[in-house]
Amino acid sequence: MTVEICVLREVATGERRVAATPETVKKLLAAGATVQLQPGAGTGAGFTDQAYRDAGAQIGDALESAAVVLCVQAPPAAAIARIPVGAVLVGNLQPQAEAARAEALQTRQLTTFPLERLPRTTRAQAMDVLSSQAGMAGYKATLIAAQLAPRFFPMLTTAAGTIRPSKVLVIGAGVAGLQAIATAKRLGAQVEGFDVRPETREQIESLGGRFLDLGVSAAGEGGYARQLTEAERAEQQRRLAEHLKGVDVVICTAAVPGRPAPKIVTTAMVAGMRPGSVIVDLAAETGGNCEATRAGETLDIDGVTVAGPLNLASMGAVHASEMYARNVYNFVALFLKDGALSFDWNDELLAKTVWPPRPAGGEIPPV
Repeated sequence: MTVEICVLREVATGERRVAATPETVKKLLAAGATVQLQPGAGTGAGFTDQAYRDAGAQIGDALESAAVVLCVQAPPAAAIARIPVGAVLVGNLQPQAEAARAEALQTRQLTTFPLERLPRTTRAQAMDVLSSQAGMAGYKATLIAAQLAPRFFPMLTTAAGTIRPSKVLVIGAGVAGLQAIATAKRLGAQVEGFDVRPETREQIESLGGRFLDLGVSAAGEGGYARQLTEAERAEQQRRLAEHLKGVDVVICTAAVPGRPAPKIVTTAMVAGMRPGSVIVDLAAETGGNCEATRAGETLDIDGVTVAGPLNLASMGAVHASEMYARNVYNFVALFLKDGALSFDWNDELLAKTVWPPRPAGGEIPPV
């Protein structure tokens, strides 16, 4: 007996990533699984069906017989209904974001692992899809900012005079923010990083950026920021508004897990920025850090460009898929051993990631 794994072809608009690469297919086969990919599953990321065949996978649509289903984004309810009762589903699933999706998952009694629920621990780093994909998003956001900015990022000495470097402010110093800082620095910009968690100062400075201290600290649990009080927000915004008057490019990356993105850059702040300034809001998908952001749109607001790009990780589909697929394989390896599925519900990585949370003993709750 072997475990049948099915890798879905993503159907979300603009999604080019894939949950398995030829490299991870070989690893899954070595763990005792058979792997089948839906036709064209890897095409958007540069992996042909033949490349998967050469790695030992099959190309087809055996979703109805799969024991494990791998995906990037949650499949639609109609596809979930085709997955065998009791099978395993792994991906960025956001089950509570859509009632129909949650109902479909529970109706099929799937062992569902939304990887965004994975504990952010040292042991989980090799499985952390949020971090790996945020790195690509921060990189792409900086390149978009450089493209939209009507100026050079680096300082240049030319026959026509010296061009000063662009001043870039990155708001949020998580994985995406730190990647944005590093990328802007490589492009030669004068870079600052702002985060309400004071412990990020050292990380920002290690990448060559300057830590922007606005006198507000909001260190929270699990490496995330807590929500600010109204008084803290008011003071932060007053100081930030003044500082933005001298900034050329703002890259927003701040996020609070499971909640809408915090509003940090107000419409009044945008109005106070110089014409030709650029804001790229990486948090557009969860409401944006900037009040003027419109998801999926690039706006001109009195000379200030405000961009709200979506699914930035998919723009770097090749490397994003390679990282994501390795994350997925490392997680699947927790319960796929010697051609069989075995779940240790005492393992916090499984117990805290599974949805809905399981009672003691790991029994499937009644639907």
